[in-house]
Order: sequence, then structure tokens, then C-alpha cells
Amino acid sequence: MSQEAITLYVAENGNDEWSGAEPVPTADGSDGPLASLAAARDAVRRMKAQGELTRPVQVLVREGTYRILEPFTLGPEDSGTWRAPITYAAYPGESPVISGGRRVTDWEREGALWKAHVADWWAPGETISALWVNGEYRAPARTPNEGFSLTAGTLPVPEEMKDKKRPSPNGFHFKTGDIQAWDNLEDALVVALHSWDVSYHRIADIDEEDGVVRFTTSPNWPFENWGKEQRYYIEHLFEALDEPGEWYYNRQTGVLYYWPKKGERPDTAEVILPVASQLLKLEGDLEAGRLVEHVHLCGLRFHHTAFPLGPDGQNNAQAAYPVHGAVQASGARYCSLVDCEVAHISNYGVWFQYGCRDNRIAGNHLHDLGAGGVRIGDGADPATDHHVTQDNWVDNNWIHDGGTIFPAAVGVWIGRSSYNRVSHNEISDLFYTGVSVGWSWGYAPSSANHNLIEFNHIHHIGQGMLSDMGGIYTLGVAPGTILRHNLIHDVFSYTYGGWGIYPDEGSSDLLIENNVVYNTKTGGFHQHYGKENRVLNNVFAFAHEGQVIRTREEEHISLFFERNIVYFNNGRLLGSNWKNGHYRLDRNCYWDTSSEEIDFAGRTFDEWRDIGQDLNSIITDPLFRRAEAFDFRLASDSPALELGFQPIDLRDVGLYGSKEWMNAPKKLKHPPSELPKPSSQTED
Repeated sequence: MSQEAITLYVAENGNDEWSGAEPVPTADGSDGPLASLAAARDAVRRMKAQGELTRPVQVLVREGTYRILEPFTLGPEDSGTWRAPITYAAYPGESPVISGGRRVTDWEREGALWKAHVADWWAPGETISALWVNGEYRAPARTPNEGFSLTAGTLPVPEEMKDKKRPSPNGFHFKTGDIQAWDNLEDALVVALHSWDVSYHRIADIDEEDGVVRFTTSPNWPFENWGKEQRYYIEHLFEALDEPGEWYYNRQTGVLYYWPKKGERPDTAEVILPVASQLLKLEGDLEAGRLVEHVHLCGLRFHHTAFPLGPDGQNNAQAAYPVHGAVQASGARYCSLVDCEVAHISNYGVWFQYGCRDNRIAGNHLHDLGAGGVRIGDGADPATDHHVTQDNWVDNNWIHDGGTIFPAAVGVWIGRSSYNRVSHNEISDLFYTGVSVGWSWGYAPSSANHNLIEFNHIHHIGQGMLSDMGGIYTLGVAPGTILRHNLIHDVFSYTYGGWGIYPDEGSSDLLIENNVVYNTKTGGFHQHYGKENRVLNNVFAFAHEGQVIRTREEEHISLFFERNIVYFNNGRLLGSNWKNGHYRLDRNCYWDTSSEEIDFAGRTFDEWRDIGQDLNSIITDPLFRRAEAFDFRLASDSPALELGFQPIDLRDVGLYGSKEWMNAPKKLKHPPSELPKPSSQTED
């Protein structure tokens, strides 16, 4: 039998000197709600110190905006127990906001611009990472406004860098006029796109006559590593402040400039400048083995964070790894973040880092993200048993519109962490990967195993910005990891690597089953290299280039590809390397609507069978209901059923709960999904 909870209240019209026992101030003004979460936390601490915490505690936060300059932090001393958990929740029917931003109000006009002095809000010389006006993200002034500038050649590698693994000069040649000796050049940020990631550079000096720019640091990869005319753009320039909706902050004078959009007025516009870099932290003492336990956050809205880049910019290796979370936990166990909103932020939404076990992240709406959605684990092996992260559940979250500042960020990222479950999430409108699992390259012992990725709807990923991505992307040896019942579509890279399911370097021992993947750029499935992955009972349809890709030739069996349906229209079934025969394909149904003569890596179907592949497979129409409309339900007399193919029911994919919650993603606008060009129009 559950016990009645002790209830405290927090309200905008509260007072931290009051008891917090009343939801509204008393008539005589002697008592009422508290004014801050910190005061409520401290009140709970006092209860615990006095031995009063024998039943659940709930802190109910009333409607309003609670502005903070530093994260609300809970430590081991703030833990509940199994019988007496501690919950911080929205008051029923209300939606309080925890904001790390401040409203800019003291505007002056300067021609078409508004300007305000905001330097006293943070340390001298600090940069601004983002701005929101009336709830909408506003990008910093940039050049060019649309598209990209292109490099015009590389620089020699400095002598001191030639012995490095990836020697990388700290600059490049630029085309005439693309970079100039602008005023306040130290404010400028050069954003360079490197295939699957992005680097951010401060300018050290430029030579306009020779067309050379040098930076304070070098990127991880040499410029033009993936070809000539590498894309880049430049932000935070006053001279680039040339259209409505842009802003610029002069770090020397402390003045913020904004060019308003039509209809915006300085006396009514809500302009929010982020100050706090994080909003909520759960901090266990891992060295002492003291965790934050049985703490729950429910129904709260976390808005507005900063992630300023320092004087040397920022280098990333992959997935915007250095970017922390607006909500972040370390050493948390049996905690949850449920039915919350994380939005209008400069960083990742939620990160359950070292030492987080048995936690639940469910029913949250994460959007307008500077980076990505949810991170689980870390990029290094745990130092002690207390540092192990595992058994976390990321379920029924709606994650969309990320990468506004860090395009290489991921919807849900799992690092060196095992036994986690990622299920029923809707993930869309990102510039890189939807779900990424594992953080070790090659065949080292597993650092991420027994992870379950199921019933997720992942779509409109990549959007032509970056390359080398997947709807689901994996790394490393991963025994027990299963990818199943996911719906993945509209994955479009800049050049190569717009794949649906992508086991990358060393991905091994995966079970990939009952997924539906369609309308991807460079393949529905791609295995770079790995060992004995089982790809069973999936639908791969309408990739715009090859359908099934295998890259590295190795001596072991790389994959078993069985009971799948591959449906396409461009004559390109198998891509990359299928020479050594160290793979097993059988009981598949292939159908190319443009031709019945399918090319099997340079062989006819009979020749392919002669080397032992697809002995029981068929080339025939599987009889989808309306494949051209991406309806891949099978007719009852489908020949694929005779191969043992099991129909894939997509009705349970994606969000669940109320109709309003389930239908909300349908309101987002996406470009229409278009069939690939048929083979007669396909360019090799």
C-alpha cells in the first residue's frame, strides 16, 4: 500500500523563508509556497536530518518561469529510498519552466538594428552561443547567409606536426573575398565541415593578398582531407549582420545587436539570452560509492542554456562528443526524467554519464537543440565498478530539430555502456545519426554490449549536411546487442554514407531483425567491417544508390543476410566489395522494378549461386500493398512468405500514449519522400 506523500510547493509568488507547505500564500502573508527549487531541496534535507523522511516526498512547482544562473544540483544527500522516493514535479495541470536565460529588455535603436549592453551578465570577453526571440532560435550573423564558402587549397604541414598520426595544418587557402580583414576579427568563428563532424576555429591571422587564413588551432583532420573545395562558413561577424533574424555580440564593448524580423517590437519581443550552461545536475560521489538514488523529475520544462566556445574554438572527433547536457547525471541510480521538455538549448538535452544505472528517461519532448537529444555512458572505460553505466531505459521520447549549433550531434548516443534499452522514440530532423551505439573502433573487447534498440521511428536524418551517417550507427564488438522493429527512412548525406542501418568499424555479433528501411541515399544497409552479424527478416527498399553494402574484405564471416526483402528500382543491388565470399546470403527475396536481370556483384544470379550464395533465394515481386507509396505490408499470397519471411507489423513503432502525444510529430513539415530515379536515369 502506497503511503500519502509529504508535499512541498514552489511558486513564483513564494518566499524561501516560508514552510512551503501551502500551494498559495496565506491570507495574512505569514506562510505559503517556497520561491525556488533550491529552497525546496534544502527543506527536504532538513527533514532527512531530523529523521522525518519515512514516506514519499513530492515538490510541486507552480506555473511560471524560474530563472537560474547555475544548475539546480542534487547530491547523494538528496536521495530518496525505494519506499520514500523524492519527486520534483509540475503542479497538476501546470507547466513551469526552469530557464537558464535572461530576458533582454533595455533595447536602443540604431538604424534597422536593436542594441543592448549585456556585458555585466558574465565574465569579460565571454562569447554568446545562442539567442531566442519569442520562443524561436535565432542564428548568429554569418557569411554566406545560405550555403557555404569553399576552400581553395591546403597549407604545408608545420614541421612540428609531421610526426603526428593526422598531421593537420592550422589553415587553408581561401577564394578572393570570402575572408577579409573585418573589424573585431577575434570574434569570428570559422565553422568547417569534415565529412561526419565539424570543427570551430578562431582566426589567428589572414593574408588577403595570398588568400591564406590561419587559426589558433588545427582541426583533427587536415583540411580538404575528403576532397578539394571543403565547405565552411563564418559566424559572429558584425559585417555579416545583413538580414532580419540575425544577431551579433561585440565581446570588446559588451553590446548585443539584433536585426528584428517583421512585426517584432523591442517593447514586446521576448528576447532570451542564455547564461547558465546547464539546468539540472544529479551528482553522485563515485569515488566514495555514494549515489543519487530514487529521485524523479516529472512534467518540468527545461529551457535556455549557453555553450560558449573559448579562444581556441572546438575540435570534435565524432558526434559532438565534447558537448555536455543541459540535464546531466553522474552516479545516479533508480532515478527518472519523465514527461519533461528540454528545449531552446545550446548543448545536448540529457546526458546520463558515469555511474548511472537503472534510470528511466521517458515521455520527454526534446527539441530546438544546439546539439543532440540523449546520451548514455561515456567515451572511456569506467575507472571503477562505481563508474559503470548500464541498464538505463530511453523510452517514448520525441526528439527532433537538433544540431542548430553542433550539426554532428546524435539523437540518442550510447558510449561505453551496456544493457541499455532505447525504445519507441521518434527521432527526426537532425544533421547526423539518429541512434549511435558503441564507442570503440575495431575488434577490442566489447565496451558496449547487450543494448536493445527497438520500435523507434527514425527519419529525415542528415538532410544533406554531413556524410558517413546512419539512421542507426554502431561501433565495436557488441554481443547481445539487438536492433529490431525500427522504422527508418529519409536518410540523406552530403556525399557518401546516407545509410539506414550502419555497422561501422568492428561492429560484430549484432542481431538486426524485423526493421523496415527505405528512401536512403547510399544504402539501406551497410557493413563497413565486422564479424558474424545476423541481418534477418528486414525490408530494405528504394536506396538511391546501392541497396546492400559491404566494404572491407576479411578472413572471417562478416555477416549472415537471410530472409530479407530487398526492393529497388535502379539496378544497383550490392555495393562495394563482395569478392572473397566470406559472407552468407540465403532465403532472400529480391525485386528490381526496372529489370528482372539483377546484377550480383558482377555476376548473374546463377553465377552467384555457383559460389554458394542465395541458394534458396528468389527474384520476384514480393507483392507489397503499395511499395511506391512506401506501404510495405505484404499481400497474403506473397512469395516471400514461402521463404519464411515473417510480416513486420509497424503499428507499435514510435511513440505511445495519448492520441495527442502520438499525433504531435505529424504536425512537423518535411520534404516529401521521393522514389529514386529508375535505372535508366541513374548516374554511376
